[in-house]
Amino acid sequence: MTQQRVAVVTGASRGVGKGIAVELGAAGHVVYVTGRSTDGRVTYPSVGGTVEETARAVTAAGGRGVGVVCDHTDDAQVAALFDRVRQESGGLDVLVNNVWGGYAAYHEDRYADMSGPFWEQPLSVWDDMFAAGVRAHYAATVLAVPLLRPGSLVATVSFFPGSYPSADDQVAYSVAKAADDRLVAATAAQLEPRGVTAVGVYPGLVRTEGVMRAADYFDLSNSESPRFVGRAVAALAADPDVARHRGRCLVVAELAERYGFTDVDGTRAMSAREHFAQRPPLLDGA
Repeated sequence: MTQQRVAVVTGASRGVGKGIAVELGAAGHVVYVTGRSTDGRVTYPSVGGTVEETARAVTAAGGRGVGVVCDHTDDAQVAALFDRVRQESGGLDVLVNNVWGGYAAYHEDRYADMSGPFWEQPLSVWDDMFAAGVRAHYAATVLAVPLLRPGSLVATVSFFPGSYPSADDQVAYSVAKAADDRLVAATAAQLEPRGVTAVGVYPGLVRTEGVMRAADYFDLSNSESPRFVGRAVAALAADPDVARHRGRCLVVAELAERYGFTDVDGTRAMSAREHFAQRPPLLDGA
């Protein structure tokens, strides 16, 4: 009998994380879904979502969802998460580093915190990007490694400014995405002997709850559903030759072309790579 594959998706109570968790469920995985929001207590009421809701959606899609309330800025809680995975499932096949506190200001309607030059923004903006972002991705990867079976995948959700920095970028955000991309490359090199593949994943404009809350400010004509991102991760997890992507940051829309999947409505968004590559560079010649 084939062993059911096991995944952990961090920050999956809503948005991209939820889309990834549901699609891994549709592929038959046991999916541990983490986040701070739980039934009866929602961290950001403006965007909603709980780990239990996502876990139920995973199960409905054909997998088995397990909701785990976890604050990824608390190392003890993260360690307890992976200890639970070890005890209940014996090992891990997919880790998705998706948790992201960088948009806390938007979810809490503190828009001024994210506007203006970086020296006028509160220092907490940096902490939002790193404590519940880059550091959380590093900590989860560290604690997951002993559980990761040969052939497993570590996918870290990042974004184009990591590879294509611009003078137009919000500074803390740009540095965080560059750090995530370097995390992918560095961990990939050291995980190779263990037969574990680490990659970065670049979505496009995703129709998350937060984006749709401000839909009037976005051009959604080339946008993606959260499950489109999920289908990219599921395709990578199912690829027996996924190691050829080791250390690279992969664009969801380009993976759709390569693996032949579409969004839930049958469409396929175009890659935003060219748009980001053509933006004003940080410095002349950079």
